[in-house]
Amino acid sequence: MTCIAVYTTVSTRDEARRIGRALVERRLAACAQITEIESFYRWACALQHDTEFRLMLKTTDERYDAIEHAIRELHGYGLPAIYALPLGRVYAPYAEWVERESSGTSDAPGDGA
Repeated sequence: MTCIAVYTTVSTRDEARRIGRALVERRLAACAQITEIESFYRWACALQHDTEFRLMLKTTDERYDAIEHAIRELHGYGLPAIYALPLGRVYAPYAEWVERESSGTSDAPGDGA
């Protein structure tokens, strides 16, 4: 099992909250964190400058496909950024909690970590 952080960006805080909550409720992610960011990017042949919200989801590599599918289902962008980074070194009890809480099953007990 490898812990990963899955990232996406959305246009509003409410959308970030909705997606983050849904993925934690579905037990695809152990935790969702939201950060406001400022983005510059090229879209529709023009330079864009927007406030966006970065959603970071803590999960395991086994859950990536399910998380990607859920984000695509819930996301408002036609081409959402969805990518994952491996977490190379993780405190073992925390990694166990992430694995347990992102098990995809509703019978995994949480311990409030």
